Amino acid sequence: MHINLTVNAEALALDVRENETLLAVLRRSGYFGVKHGCEDGTCGACLVLVDGTPANACVTLAAQVAGRHITTIEGIGGEQRRGWKGSEPLHPLQQAFVETGAIQCGYCTPGLILAAKALLDKNPSPSEDEVRDALSGVLCRCTGYKKPVQAIMQVAGGKEGGAGHSSEGIPCEAVFGTPPVPAPDLLPGAQPRGPSTATSVVMPTLVIAPTVPNTKVVGKPEIKVDALKLVQGKPAFTDDIEMRGLLHAKVLWSPVAHARLKRIDASRARALPGVAAVLTYQDIPRVVYSTAGQSDPIPGPLDMFSLDYKVRYAGDRVAFVAAETPEIAERALALIDVEYQELPAIFDPREAMQADAVRIHDEPEYVPFDHCDPQKNLAASIRIDIGNVEEGFQQADRIFEYEYRVPKVQQVSIEPHVVVTWWDEDDRLVIRTSTQVPFHVRRILSPVLGLSAKRIRVVKPRIGGGFGGKQEVMIEDVAAHLTIATGRPVRFEYTRAEEFFTARSRHPMRIRMKTGVSNDGRIIANEMVALSDTGAYGCHALTVTGNTGHKSMALYNAPHIRFYADIVYTNTPPAGAFRGYGVPQGAFAVDAHIERIAREMGFDPIEFRLKNAVKPGDEHPFSRVWSEGREPVPEIIKTCGLEECVRQGAEAIGWYEQRAAPYHVVAGKPHLRRGLGMATVMQGTAIPYLDMGAASIKINDDGSFNLLVGATDLGTGSDTVLAQMAAEVLGVPLDDIIMYSSDTDFTPFDKGAYASSTTYISGAAVVKAAEQVAAQIREVAFRMLAPNSSAEPPFHPNEIALRDRRAFAPDGRAVSLADVALESLHRSQQKQIMAVASYVSPESPPPFAAQFAQVLVDTQTGEVRVEKLVMAVDSGVIVNPLTASGQIEGGMTQALGYAVCEEMTYDERGQALQRSLNDYKVFAANEMPQLETIFVETYEPSHPFGVKAVAEIPMDGVAPAVANAVYDAAGVWIQEIPMTPERVWRALAGK
Repeated sequence: MHINLTVNAEALALDVRENETLLAVLRRSGYFGVKHGCEDGTCGACLVLVDGTPANACVTLAAQVAGRHITTIEGIGGEQRRGWKGSEPLHPLQQAFVETGAIQCGYCTPGLILAAKALLDKNPSPSEDEVRDALSGVLCRCTGYKKPVQAIMQVAGGKEGGAGHSSEGIPCEAVFGTPPVPAPDLLPGAQPRGPSTATSVVMPTLVIAPTVPNTKVVGKPEIKVDALKLVQGKPAFTDDIEMRGLLHAKVLWSPVAHARLKRIDASRARALPGVAAVLTYQDIPRVVYSTAGQSDPIPGPLDMFSLDYKVRYAGDRVAFVAAETPEIAERALALIDVEYQELPAIFDPREAMQADAVRIHDEPEYVPFDHCDPQKNLAASIRIDIGNVEEGFQQADRIFEYEYRVPKVQQVSIEPHVVVTWWDEDDRLVIRTSTQVPFHVRRILSPVLGLSAKRIRVVKPRIGGGFGGKQEVMIEDVAAHLTIATGRPVRFEYTRAEEFFTARSRHPMRIRMKTGVSNDGRIIANEMVALSDTGAYGCHALTVTGNTGHKSMALYNAPHIRFYADIVYTNTPPAGAFRGYGVPQGAFAVDAHIERIAREMGFDPIEFRLKNAVKPGDEHPFSRVWSEGREPVPEIIKTCGLEECVRQGAEAIGWYEQRAAPYHVVAGKPHLRRGLGMATVMQGTAIPYLDMGAASIKINDDGSFNLLVGATDLGTGSDTVLAQMAAEVLGVPLDDIIMYSSDTDFTPFDKGAYASSTTYISGAAVVKAAEQVAAQIREVAFRMLAPNSSAEPPFHPNEIALRDRRAFAPDGRAVSLADVALESLHRSQQKQIMAVASYVSPESPPPFAAQFAQVLVDTQTGEVRVEKLVMAVDSGVIVNPLTASGQIEGGMTQALGYAVCEEMTYDERGQALQRSLNDYKVFAANEMPQLETIFVETYEPSHPFGVKAVAEIPMDGVAPAVANAVYDAAGVWIQEIPMTPERVWRALAGK
């Protein structure tokens, strides 16, 4: 049918199908700022304005809006940096989002801005609650909504939104280097590092150690290098591409949890007009591999095939289809005839290792790793003893033993997994994919596809959130096999339901803690025994669960430690990597256990923790016995700001003041009880002796630089912080660094974005490359500033300083970097100033944090409302306070879901019960508690700028802090999360 639309003031005449959504029509018309994130309008990524009113384009038919005016993100701001044409103004909301750091991955940004525009067009001066209500239809998994709300409030009359439902904010001028309490003994004389470059933003509290050097770019809240393209809805993401002859892929998923394929007949599907290919296990090579995006050799079993004659969970692959349209591909799936020979299935991990349990992996090609035993459904096993726990228990005055349970949860990146593959003009396979690990994708798929690595190019465009879920080679082979079969480009994207029933998730675990304590408050022996459910495949099974003990138990330096774990197969969708990578599971068990011990023995919970926690100069308790993929090597903890984190966080939440008052009681509401809780946590920074990053830098004619890195920015701001490091060394503003990341043909190798390693590992590589380039610049500048003469040179090249885009001699004379570039490239002793460097760390310096929570418990219903979260973090030097605080805010929000509402469950046949964002609760903007971030800087000597990790640690402390606050409020211990009203109510009823 033919319709007329006005899109961004441009009249369009379009031919559309009667059932075609507005989302599909807009995207095929080139409006890529309108995103796909679900199919039922719950995520809001597709939000547009129809005659000024917000509408979800994925559930609106194009025919329904014929003759109407449509506004997309592309239509509200002017073009930028168009040479002699100049720039047109951005919309004030776009400008505010850029300046306040409200953009992380950027996938939801268009929807948030358009929702805000609709509000402000009708109500120019809304309250913060009204702003949050307006944003409630657009889900953001990255930001925690704090900075988007601040941006909108800034536009609405200059008000800066605060941490939660309060308009109070702390201007950065008043905060930089000014702690909320007097300068601590740990960090005497804390000083500001310099003025902020962004004066209209609300900054986190930043306590700066005196050892942190003064810098011009590092440590400043620079605007993200990708902010402009994201705020304008530019075609930056994987699916923002148009290709002639593009086919659409679909997968036939198994309806049963465990079965052999007795018969599969695809003849009717292949005969359907518009179908280009149907592939079954009979049509492609049978190559065993692992989908875990990890370095070689992968520390886990090889137990996966692109297609197999056996399915191991409801949602496992059965067949691939490529067709001219998604609708034809769906019809073809229904025409594939499959006869399943059902087998007994295991859904409870406690049954997996029983003697009579069915064997899930009986394929002869199975390649074990370490202590795998597929005959016992054992994907991995860990046995670590430090000291002698049995002797330790005998020495202890008290022994405490409890079991804790943590759930299976989903990453819920708003951008689903998506890939496009094609043959290029040189007959090389191009894989354009939303991945955290492009180089691992190439290496892992090479044998699977029968192509050498040199014939595969992997391109990682912008990623719309990853959180570990895209550290998996999970969809790329589907499109690649179909491109090989058809010779044509193929696009494959998960639906939201597929994200839930076949993508990866966090490992659910049962964790038993047993701890021996002396009467004077010393932990003598600490034991953790974990049962981890890896699902149908063993991707990340060993390393995730290894972290569960390694990073959570190591916070407490007991002389006797035991960590035993079995990671078992079940007939449920596979678990994998998720932000925090095993540590949130262990942190909940360890810290809730520590709190209970302190309460039962009458110790102050904070003092008990700090008395037993590791300190600077201590050996990392696990460093001699555990390392991911390499032999363990002892490591000394050089920096630890945990004590000051505790002090700052306690002050911010009013820990001592409130506990001295009758704060539990809510006046006039006896059924409500308020409580405070806290947790202390430790994470890691990269994987020592294993993770490697590299960088390449070259100078251009105008004195700018191209920086190429293999690292992947998931929205974390890593492209920005890496560019800041380069800019600092080279003496230029951030705008002079042209950043390009993650293309296996053009960028140097990087292991990818995981293990909290990018700023530390890739950053060190960037600094090394920048220092080499700086040395070359000094040599050329020396020739220009001290021409050859018989006299002794007046200074040495090393004495030349690079700053303000110039190279300065000691006497103050200077040449511009543009002149240096022209001299080197065109005039004299010509050469390209450039360098490549790489870095592997022998250390993994841990960040530390103190998490505080204030909750309100309804003792009649069991509802737990989290009112405020405060996290004080030691992540070394903070390269960019805006991006780093955004990581903490977004991480705490994800962790809050883990604590109180997120959970994946299955019926008696292994079918996923959560298949949409209506079924699976993700916090919206109007449901958030107040969020506050405090950075306690230490200077980590193992990095040239003193940094440690920041991205994963906010996942670790919220769940135990909330559980401890619930006990403080209502007197019940919650040992299983999420803390749903039913669980809390049952605990209260059994009190």
